[in-house]
Amino acid sequence: MIYVSVSVIMLRMVSKMCLRENEDSGQEFGALDVQPYLMDEVGLVEAALFELFDQHQLELKVEIRRQISALEMELMRKYQKDASAFARIDKYSEARRDTDWKLDTLYQRNIAEALDDHLTSIQRDHEIKSQMEERRIRIDLEEAKRKEKAVQEERLRQERAREEAHAKRRAEEARIAALEAEKKEKEEAGKIEDSRTVISPVQTNATAGDIVRASASALSLEQARLQKLRELENQNQSLMSMSNMNLDKHTPPIGRLIRQIRGIEENVRTKASELLKIFKNPECPESITVAAFAKKVVEHCENPDNAAFASAQVIVLISSQVPYAMDLILADFHKACIYTVPKHIAYSKAAFSSKEAYYKEQLGFKEDGGQLESVKDYLRRMEAYMRLYGALVQTETVRGIENSHGPAAGWLWLARFLNALPANAFTAVALNAFLQPAGFVLYRKYKSQFRKLLHMVSSHFLNALKTRDDPDLRLIIMEIESYIQDRRYLQEPEGRRMEGKPLLSSQIASEQDYNGYNYYYSR
Repeated sequence: MIYVSVSVIMLRMVSKMCLRENEDSGQEFGALDVQPYLMDEVGLVEAALFELFDQHQLELKVEIRRQISALEMELMRKYQKDASAFARIDKYSEARRDTDWKLDTLYQRNIAEALDDHLTSIQRDHEIKSQMEERRIRIDLEEAKRKEKAVQEERLRQERAREEAHAKRRAEEARIAALEAEKKEKEEAGKIEDSRTVISPVQTNATAGDIVRASASALSLEQARLQKLRELENQNQSLMSMSNMNLDKHTPPIGRLIRQIRGIEENVRTKASELLKIFKNPECPESITVAAFAKKVVEHCENPDNAAFASAQVIVLISSQVPYAMDLILADFHKACIYTVPKHIAYSKAAFSSKEAYYKEQLGFKEDGGQLESVKDYLRRMEAYMRLYGALVQTETVRGIENSHGPAAGWLWLARFLNALPANAFTAVALNAFLQPAGFVLYRKYKSQFRKLLHMVSSHFLNALKTRDDPDLRLIIMEIESYIQDRRYLQEPEGRRMEGKPLLSSQIASEQDYNGYNYYYSR
């Protein structure tokens, strides 16, 4: 039924097409009405074929669309499969890179650990060798120190024997002098003549050994230095009396430069250079300016702003160019503070007319307005002198220049102090003021030997102070005990290390003041 209706429709369309062609060609066939139902059997077959062809094409299109859709779906599946494969490849690559990184890190760590173990082993071997070498050196040093100690003990024993013999001889002389004086007194009807001397009394029953406590070598050095100072002062007095010029005007700049000394390396070098220029001044004899420097640098230590370590370095630089300046400075030290010898003079009623005379003439108490200074003020001054002296002896070298009165002199001072001086307030303050600046270098240089001396201080000197049961001694005892127990000699004292400062180009030329300027002292 469907095929018939479709065929009719197709026939109508064909007839219309034919009519349109006839009209266009202009052929006249007359009024011929073509009826669809008059078509022959051949037209129906063609229509059926046409319909079959159209249906075949439609089915072919559907089949093509279906195959295209299938191909698209297949391509989509392949794309998804390829994308999944690429994702798995990327994931595998990432995992592989992570694994390689971990393996590389592990390999580097193993190499580092192996290298560290190797270096540790080398360092351990080096430390073992160093320890063995240090032990060998320490054993050699201890052996050398034992021998040196034996020599020193023998020398000290000989000095003590000589000192005892000297004390006995002095005592006998004093006894004979006392007997003669007593006889003379009786003959002159009770007239008494006081003939005291600085070191030993003449008309007393007290012996020199009971009054002056010091080693014979220290007293000998003191007398030699004081003698040099007296000779130089006499020489300067003669020069000043013969000169028409006022030579005293050249000394004030020395005091000003000393007051300007600070704990700065450049300051120390500059002040020493300027002082040397004053010494070279042809208008004033060198001996006058050097003597003024020695006196003023010792006196300046009483000022609160005194830079002890810097002043000590200036002294070393000056004495390297003016060698006799060191003896003058030490002589002024001995005049100002007897504990720099070291020396102590004990009080004796038989030896001194009064205690005030003892304090003033022997210990060096100052008098102001007819009144002696207090013991507290005196101890403060002695502490200042001993601090500067300790700073001087602990100075080993300055700018490559060796100190002629360095740590070796400090070691001798400490040994003589402990061997000869008694334990009292004066000597305790002197010892504490000396150890504070000098202990660091003495320990660094003498190690265990210095600790033995500190043990002597603890076991003998401090115990002797404690037996006095004096409340005024408690503070100084605590300070010395704290210094030893806290091992403060291991710490560098404050102010010892000079502050550095770059050298200005204009100041480099002044370095030449230390070169080619060699002084000598002839007598």
